[in-house]
Amino acid sequence: MSERERLDFIRQIVARDVQSGRHGGRVLTRFPPEPNGFLHVGHASAICLDFGVAAEYGGRTTLRMDDTNPTTEDPAYVEAIARDIRWLGFEWEGEIRYASDYFEALYRMALRMIEDGFAYVDSLSEEEIRAHRGPVIEPSRPSPHRDRSTEENLDLFRRMRAGEFADGEHVLRARIDLAAPNMKLRDPLMYRIRHAHHYRTGDAWPIYPFYDWAHGQSDAIEGITHSFCTLEFQDNRALYDWFIEHTRPAAAGFERIPEAEGGGGEELGSWDPRPRQYEFARRNLDYTVVSKRKLLLLVEEGHVSGWDDPRMPTLAGFRRRGIPPDAVRAFCRQIGIGKAENRVEIATLEWAVRDALDARAPRVMAVLRPLEIVIDNYPDVGVEWLKAPYFPSGVEARPEGWPETREVPFTRVLYIERGDFAEVPEPGFRRLAPGREVRLRHGYFITCRSVDKDEAGRLVRLHCTYDPETRSGRAPDGRRPAATIHWVSAPRSLPIEVRLYDRLFRTPDPTARADKMREQLNPDSLQILSEARAEPSLAADPRATTYQFERLGYFIRDRATRAVATVVGADGAVRPGAPLVFNRTVTLRDGWARRAVADAGGADASPTTDATSGPATPGVDTGREARDAVRGADPALQAAFHRLREQLELPDDLADLISGSGASVRYYDRAIRDGTDPVAVANWLVHEVRGAGASGGDAGALDPEALAALVGLVQNEEISRSVAKSLLARLVESGGDPREMVEREGLGRIGDVGRIRHIVDRVLASHPAEVERYAAGQMGLIGFFVGQVMRATDGRADPTMVKKLLEESLK
Repeated sequence: MSERERLDFIRQIVARDVQSGRHGGRVLTRFPPEPNGFLHVGHASAICLDFGVAAEYGGRTTLRMDDTNPTTEDPAYVEAIARDIRWLGFEWEGEIRYASDYFEALYRMALRMIEDGFAYVDSLSEEEIRAHRGPVIEPSRPSPHRDRSTEENLDLFRRMRAGEFADGEHVLRARIDLAAPNMKLRDPLMYRIRHAHHYRTGDAWPIYPFYDWAHGQSDAIEGITHSFCTLEFQDNRALYDWFIEHTRPAAAGFERIPEAEGGGGEELGSWDPRPRQYEFARRNLDYTVVSKRKLLLLVEEGHVSGWDDPRMPTLAGFRRRGIPPDAVRAFCRQIGIGKAENRVEIATLEWAVRDALDARAPRVMAVLRPLEIVIDNYPDVGVEWLKAPYFPSGVEARPEGWPETREVPFTRVLYIERGDFAEVPEPGFRRLAPGREVRLRHGYFITCRSVDKDEAGRLVRLHCTYDPETRSGRAPDGRRPAATIHWVSAPRSLPIEVRLYDRLFRTPDPTARADKMREQLNPDSLQILSEARAEPSLAADPRATTYQFERLGYFIRDRATRAVATVVGADGAVRPGAPLVFNRTVTLRDGWARRAVADAGGADASPTTDATSGPATPGVDTGREARDAVRGADPALQAAFHRLREQLELPDDLADLISGSGASVRYYDRAIRDGTDPVAVANWLVHEVRGAGASGGDAGALDPEALAALVGLVQNEEISRSVAKSLLARLVESGGDPREMVEREGLGRIGDVGRIRHIVDRVLASHPAEVERYAAGQMGLIGFFVGQVMRATDGRADPTMVKKLLEESLK
């Protein structure tokens, strides 16, 4: 566990509880999904928190299906949830638990609450209850049924349980405080009548508990000590606590609850242990929606092929796309746990995926958009087999049992990428062109001599010659081609179908306009290339292998496709069959092209070598053992690690990542040379620079001094963090002085009260429905309004002032 993880506020709470002996030193967490859809990337953060915290403090985690809504839940979702949690690398304690296991216990406790005067049956309709509740600034009007006698309430509630009434005819409400500032405490609903078939209990129950009643009491019954949930449930915590304090554990009859670990006596609130709720902020991923309702809409309307469509942010979609579970866990560690909601750049996830796959994906060659070339002077002898490595030097995480090399067929007719040839090359184009020589990856030097076109003038074929003395990758006379390109044999390659997946939405925040979500769908989120070809070694490999197609990206065979593979005979000949289907997991590192240009003169300059050479900017902690080995062999790096951690007081994970190479240590030392906060610089270097297009192992055009200046502007509150991140992307790409950019473009903080108030008024006028919901008690919407104002000011408004002015206006 890294120092950063130890210090997040959730772990601080748990550590204090364990040290003080609260709950007897026990830590029991739970992951409680509703089985009404597939788990998504947002759930992954919660899973890593629930399971991770318990494991770190010697505790346990249970899995409970929050199945209190019979009309939306399905056993297929239960199976999918269990499968995804295990795929992510976690295992829960004991059997799966279900809120429906506790229906009888919850009913008994509700009866006792009626006897104690804490609950009553209300016969108002949903609309009437809402009207009686009124605005937050006024006390709610009491229901005319609020003062029913205990005997009448017990009789009605028992008859509700017996199924005597129609849906909506009565509800059970808690009697709390109709003048409470927190609207959640104004006599909340506990039970509704719903004559619906439940996937586990069948038709046994015509009444079903609401979330706020069932959730906290299920935690108490199970003996949960720490109940983690997202920030939208912050206002619900008061109700969570009230229910715990106003129920009698003995009323539940625990002997009938399987595996229950909670308990207590006849006294009110005598739960042992008493569960506590803690909220953390969501991390919203750019270009993504994670609302189950909206994801279901995408499935039902056919915008995606299903819950496991590789464009979906579901864990099933991730798995089908080839994203490895350790990359998802690394991503969750990277974004961390906080108290304020923010948006996470999708580049952060993509970086974690590349970093994980780069260490273990075998390299092969494939051509997505083939262009035929004929090597006119190559002897027509059939096939020549060239030996090529599966992995670049230094890769230590190769799959177990995987060979080091494979045989690649070389023939007189080949395919190259159509984009690797230009008949009239533009300035800076270094690949194949008439009269130009390039190197074929793992093969010979070739030179283009002429082109063939069809009657419409379209390019159909290139004629080239090769130098037979260059099979080693070098020419006897020392000449170096302008570039190295990949290729496959035309007669000996496999036909494959390639699906190029991109972001599902065109805008970073598709939820900003919920009514326009469909219009924001990216029409180019899926491209299908049906003419692609790959080297024949893929045909016999394990189906679940994720490859790096050299120079193209990471790809995995689609697990949902039942195509019969093309057959490669013992003689290496390819016999036609249905093409294999490959999904693109993620593109190669953004720094590849920049490195390729820098190394264009190298005899063996290749994207594989370029992308995996020693990093100048470190990344996610997936190679600690390798870095420890490097430091063990280099006393200077070992000394740098101790200096960063002990003298500069960097957390262990930051010190580890920065001291992984001499280049990154030198870069960092230059950045802090003028006294900028070393911890802040380290965090930006590790967690932000690579997300701004510098994930290829270098910081692009970003000078260390410019990074220090950018961090200083943020720390001095001269610019917002969002403005800094937008500047960072430009600095990585083109360089420059951030101070000059801020001054020239007017990007500094907006602190003028009148100007911000005008924007606040405009935002509130544009969202009347949300204002009404806020007035009705959904106080968590303050974060939504702050986000809208910040968006309207491009992140430049002072957020403290924004929140203050919003609260004044909303009152």
